[in-house]
Amino acid sequence: MSDFVNGFWGIFISVVAVGGVLWCVWLLYTQRRWLGAKPAAGQVEDTGHVWDGDLTELNNPVPTWWTWMYLLACLFALGYLFFMPGLGSYKGQLGYSSTEEVARHQAQMANAVRPIYARFETMTVPQISQDAGAREIGQRLFLNNCAQCHGSDAKGGPSFPNLTDGDWLHGGSPEVIMKTIKEGRHGVMPPWKAAIDAKAAGDIAQYVRSLSGLTADPIRVFRGKREFGNFCVACHGVDGKGNPLVGAPNLTDDVWLYGSSEASIVKTILDGRDNRMPAHEHILNPEQIKVLTAWVWGLSNKPEGAGDVQAVDTKAVDTAAVGTAAVGTAAVDTAAVDTAAVGTVAVGTTPLAK
Repeated sequence: MSDFVNGFWGIFISVVAVGGVLWCVWLLYTQRRWLGAKPAAGQVEDTGHVWDGDLTELNNPVPTWWTWMYLLACLFALGYLFFMPGLGSYKGQLGYSSTEEVARHQAQMANAVRPIYARFETMTVPQISQDAGAREIGQRLFLNNCAQCHGSDAKGGPSFPNLTDGDWLHGGSPEVIMKTIKEGRHGVMPPWKAAIDAKAAGDIAQYVRSLSGLTADPIRVFRGKREFGNFCVACHGVDGKGNPLVGAPNLTDDVWLYGSSEASIVKTILDGRDNRMPAHEHILNPEQIKVLTAWVWGLSNKPEGAGDVQAVDTKAVDTAAVGTAAVGTAAVDTAAVDTAAVGTVAVGTTPLAK
């Protein structure tokens, strides 16, 4: 409440809050003749409502105890608004802040888990990926922060990359994965609708399909190859194998981020793609990012003794376990994010994103 920066809304909320309590007091005052009055024996009025022929609703006055509880509730409300930050920009006499409380809890959690992460400080990412305890922590970090987009089995879905197949838009080294988790990615495939018509886009789609061994029309492939050379080689290369420096995907393998159908490829060519992998350096601390990097890297570089990732019921995961970033959070402000995908090396869909 006290973080309001717009003066009007601060005043508006204060007036409504205090006015509401005062209205309750005024309402009680206007009905005072009904409060505490005790009718003489046999003189109790009824409302005229009768049920089952003999059950009459009486019109007894309000009990005294109810009146006092009503007044105490009004006094409590005024006291709360005085001591706590409930009136717009007013911070309250006690100086309470939920933001500071969360920060305090996060600091307590960080202190509690610091000894656990300390043993990974001198280890490399490949070494961490072979540690059973680190893999367990990394999986919980993934489930708390990444599974919303990449799935509990890390195999992704449309527009969210599969992290288990070894196909990376920006490279799959530990350093690149860590950079992506920390800083995020913004992948853009520019729309070509202004320069390429639907027929030419369809021919390019046929050629692109042929690069990865999919069924394609030979005549359209011939035409599409010419158009590909005119518009696509700058990012994807003459051989169609992409360029990790700009996040241009390899068009010759069988990995497709948006689907391999002609319609999907044509849509990508004409309308482009704009996708983001949000940064998580403000959500996860460096130690957590390192362990998460090792877990993600290990998905396509299987350490000895590690099996395939199985889908997990994320509702059953203990969010207070070692892997969580903060008390009572599941990453984002939610915000975020809208949400948030942490463990990818390329949510970003760059030129002719697959």
